[in-house]
Amino acid sequence: MRRIARLAAATALATTLAPVFAGPNLAFAQSAAKPQERMVVDARELVYDKDKNTVSAVGDVQILYQGRTIEADRVVYDRMSKRVVATGNARITESNGTVITGDRFNLTDDFRDGFIDSLRVVNTDKTRFSAPRAERTDGEVFVFDKGIYTACEPCAENPEKPPFWQVRAARIIHKKSEQMIYYEDARLEFAGIPIAYIPYMSGPDATVKRKTGFLSPKFINTSALGVGVGLPYFINLAPHYDVTLTPTYLSRQGLLGEVEWRHRFANGSYNIRAAGIFQQDKDAFLKSPFGAGDDDFRGSIETAGKVFINPRWTFNWDIAGSTDRFFYKNYRIRSESITNGSYLQESTSSVGLNGQSANAWFDMRGYYFQPLSYLDWQKQQPVALPVVDYNKRLHKPSLIGGELSFTVNITHLSREAAAFQGIPNQDRYLLNIPATPTMAGYGLYDGCAVYQKDRCLIRGLAGNIARATAEVAWRRNFTDSFGQIWTPYASMRADIFSVNPNTTDYTNYHVRTIADATDDVFGRVMPAAGLMYRYPFVATTSWGTHILEPVAQIVARPNETNSMRVANEDAQSMVFDDTNLFEWNKFSGYDRVEGGTRANIGLRYSGTFGKDSYANLLFGQSYHLGGRNSYASGDLVNTGLQSGLDTRNSDYVARAQYQPFKGLLFQGGARFDESNWEAQRIDASASYTHKLFATTVGYSRYEPQPELGIPRRREGLSLSQSFSFAQYWSVRGSVLFDLDKYKYDRERYRDAFVANQLNPALYTAPVYPKTGPFQTAGLSAGLRYQDECTIFDVTYTQSYADRQAGAKDDTRTVMFRLELRTLGEISYSQNLGTNSSGDGVASN
Repeated sequence: MRRIARLAAATALATTLAPVFAGPNLAFAQSAAKPQERMVVDARELVYDKDKNTVSAVGDVQILYQGRTIEADRVVYDRMSKRVVATGNARITESNGTVITGDRFNLTDDFRDGFIDSLRVVNTDKTRFSAPRAERTDGEVFVFDKGIYTACEPCAENPEKPPFWQVRAARIIHKKSEQMIYYEDARLEFAGIPIAYIPYMSGPDATVKRKTGFLSPKFINTSALGVGVGLPYFINLAPHYDVTLTPTYLSRQGLLGEVEWRHRFANGSYNIRAAGIFQQDKDAFLKSPFGAGDDDFRGSIETAGKVFINPRWTFNWDIAGSTDRFFYKNYRIRSESITNGSYLQESTSSVGLNGQSANAWFDMRGYYFQPLSYLDWQKQQPVALPVVDYNKRLHKPSLIGGELSFTVNITHLSREAAAFQGIPNQDRYLLNIPATPTMAGYGLYDGCAVYQKDRCLIRGLAGNIARATAEVAWRRNFTDSFGQIWTPYASMRADIFSVNPNTTDYTNYHVRTIADATDDVFGRVMPAAGLMYRYPFVATTSWGTHILEPVAQIVARPNETNSMRVANEDAQSMVFDDTNLFEWNKFSGYDRVEGGTRANIGLRYSGTFGKDSYANLLFGQSYHLGGRNSYASGDLVNTGLQSGLDTRNSDYVARAQYQPFKGLLFQGGARFDESNWEAQRIDASASYTHKLFATTVGYSRYEPQPELGIPRRREGLSLSQSFSFAQYWSVRGSVLFDLDKYKYDRERYRDAFVANQLNPALYTAPVYPKTGPFQTAGLSAGLRYQDECTIFDVTYTQSYADRQAGAKDDTRTVMFRLELRTLGEISYSQNLGTNSSGDGVASN
């Protein structure tokens, strides 16, 4: 009977209210309406009041219409005023998921206009509005009197507690047709405390992805630029392209203009960015070549993009250019072309064509490098065009099985001036600045005191250098009945070199005293055959599973030829460690190739102990068995010498990794001298990770390699830690100690002392350095707060003056960032002290 009563009440209310939604012709409306437009009403009872001409639905009322759900304890429809009043736990759920609650809804019969008391709105993106009273007009405009907006979740324990931040305004107007929210007489509050007053502001609502308008401002404050503020203006020209204009006023330099164009199309996208300024105070910067203090106009332009020609082929580019190398740093210009790293930054432009399939890969590219430090000479930078790479692998080819691979590389380089480096110390430069009573003398652009092979390296030849390489290789695994694994290997490689050095301009003529500088075209053929043997022994004990695997490898080749004629450009890095112990060719690039007969022997161990504990070990050595040792032959940059492979029996290499339990990890690698076991390279670290904190300790030490231009030992200790000390709050810090810098400081003092003794009128008496072994090379500390609606971050960084990076003074920077979800982001950085980081800025 109760079901029948509720059904009767619902039917009666639906019949009564249906004309409100469906029009006067109820029969036609109910039969012709789409399913989502039909009204469904559910209530416990229905009350007719003939005197007041009202119809009321009472008790758990629920009305579904056009995707909207209305819920309340009581809904009254006044036939005379054609208004609907919902009271008691009133709630409207819109079709998009937005939830509107209030103590009392007073709406027109089409729900487009009305008033709501004690309003609360929760949007689908978790943003919230609330107000004592709100008015809705035309179904499109919400006006919140004394409204509050926030994107923060309410406190679970105390919902009445103010959120972390909120905007409180005399009126908040949400215009859905414009997709905009307007705030009048607003103030920004944190934890209920006002911190900023804003007479008027506006912003897009949560439905907006792209809309014309102002973006978050950016702030600048440096000694060379003064105090500045930039106000980006975004113009949404079309759904697939837009432009952003950013005028930035700098109190010392004037108006900096920036513009960015972005365009996305069916098969790709690209952007173009440009910046420029007619600087007003050129004295803020050093004169050329140390800065751009001679220039009136400074600027940059960059474009980057990617086009998908078809599912396998893409064309991409990133091209950047600036009036001077210091512009990006001086004016804080963002550039995708700048390489990441603390030191020796450069802007790299490239254009490339790339194709790939399931078993093949092709890339053709050109590169242009612009150094960003005044110590680097642009004329010594190579232009690489083209650089072609191709690789194809065939799995289980017929007859021979295994894997067959084809590799091709073509590289062409050109540069204007040859790049030299003095050994064992770099103590002569092409441009020498004499000392003054107020400034120590120093030089620019590497050169040599004596241009001889034992005193000078050629890092790069001037002129045109080209090489084409093609290699075919095969290998296959065989496992015998005893479990031994045999891997035969064979390859054939051919190289063609074209060397056309320039020996007339600048200091290029010095090349003739070190190497053959005649034009030449020559080739190199390198066949190779080898065999790798592995025999894993597996043992299971009560405390774990263990695998012990001896590994032996032998590779036979003829001698490497023309090593002194090859302009080694891409194989200058030679680090012998556990990662390349069993590589067929241990050189890092194509310009050099290993020759002679060599055996590599090692022992591997891996163990697992329970669920989360494991260990890995490797120990091995390499032996030169016959022919000429390529690593002892050297080249124009002495690659291979003092690498640990330049003796008949190589140095020992080892690696260890151990995790006793989840979160704690020890790992390290080392190379030991084969004659006395002295460590030549050490890399070790220990890290522990917990849900509340993480810490890492790292240590590295590399012995000198004077024949490679590294006369001093390099030793460093790093510490890093992060700790979550409260909900949403965390701190972090890291420090890098240069354990050998104090020795360099003593050498500089010695040289300055001798200079002062010889000429006290020109050279001032130096102050003895007080630096010790634990000299800080880098330091950073930060405080971070992050919850669902806010990111607040403060970071302090310090790095010591590294001459190789162009820095003359320590760099100390404080960076601040505040992001309020949906409102915007503000970031700010401040260099502490009078100078920027050695980027051509004059001292104040």
